[in-house]
Amino acid sequence: MRKKILVVFGTRPEAIKMLPLVKALLAEAALEVRVCVTAQHREMLDQVLDLFAVTPEYDLDVMTNAQSLEQITAMVLEGLSRVLDDFVPDRVLVHGDTATAAAASLAAFYKQIRVGHVEAGLRSGDPLQPWPEEINRRIIDVIADQYYAPTAGTRDNLLREGARADAVHLTGNTVIDALLMVAERLDNDPALTSSLAASFSYLDSGRPLLLVTGHRRENFGPPLREICSAILDLARAYPMQVVYPIHPNPNVQGPVREMLSGVPHIHLVDPLQYLPFVYLMKRSHAILTDSGGIQEEAPSLGKPVFVTRNVTERPEAVAAGTVELVGTARRTIVERVGRVFHTSRLGASVSHRVNPYGDGQASRRIAAILVGRAIEEFSV
Repeated sequence: MRKKILVVFGTRPEAIKMLPLVKALLAEAALEVRVCVTAQHREMLDQVLDLFAVTPEYDLDVMTNAQSLEQITAMVLEGLSRVLDDFVPDRVLVHGDTATAAAASLAAFYKQIRVGHVEAGLRSGDPLQPWPEEINRRIIDVIADQYYAPTAGTRDNLLREGARADAVHLTGNTVIDALLMVAERLDNDPALTSSLAASFSYLDSGRPLLLVTGHRRENFGPPLREICSAILDLARAYPMQVVYPIHPNPNVQGPVREMLSGVPHIHLVDPLQYLPFVYLMKRSHAILTDSGGIQEEAPSLGKPVFVTRNVTERPEAVAAGTVELVGTARRTIVERVGRVFHTSRLGASVSHRVNPYGDGQASRRIAAILVGRAIEEFSV
């Protein structure tokens, strides 16, 4: 009898990181695999599903306007309970630290179904940074009985907290699998690259590009306004251009459009599908973001990343010199990011550094673990 695996995710970042794993699991004859999406992010999630050509067996469709964490959690708990009763999986796989992942883990626990945690063991050490993700991932790691740690540091975090050594597997991060799959497609398809270039025809090839993203709840309000002020200062001080795909949350849309609309060489765009976003990452000179995934991806593309947070649960990239924490203070952001647009030395140095997060084989390692094959663990 085949082992039954239910893969659950609900946001675009989760989908990017879980869909290479879904593909790897589907290639295993010993597994019966089904996918459940919660659609915590609806349109942004669907774009990634289309890119990877995966159709979920279950769709909870929980997204509502101005949804609260309490609403998401309650709807996922109730909806997933019905899915678990229908499929009765041997194991549920969740990713990272979203409300979807935490609620799915709890729903599985209530049914006494085992949980595997992809990207397990990340810790910032501060319950409020990032909020609510730091507590979400700790909750999941208490419930899970199998952990797929992306780095040696995250493995060590789990072992210090009492996880069994034989339950913790050092796999690398599946986001590198996704990135390399898409980057290879771009490199090998000149017609696709030309089409993407045409879709960004407003970009000036003579101006270096700063790519900006932001969505963290702890940056809502005054911190986001400080970040926007810094972007204004940078755009006025240097012969650069900015592309800012704006997260759909009204707490992001409002201040960003109010402060940055109509400014020369600042291009505010709707959220991008993953393929064009990777194209822009490859084309960028530097990236300003609060995204965890981008901290992991950019080193593989040789791009310096400036993180608008005060702490990070991904210290490996900081230690490797590919990521710099700049917080949300206007003056600090302008000073640190401005260095890259003064000189190309930082960008050149990053391009020669090894990505500490993965080698593109994480999904295959996790699939092998689930069918009982031995693996060679990830190492830098």
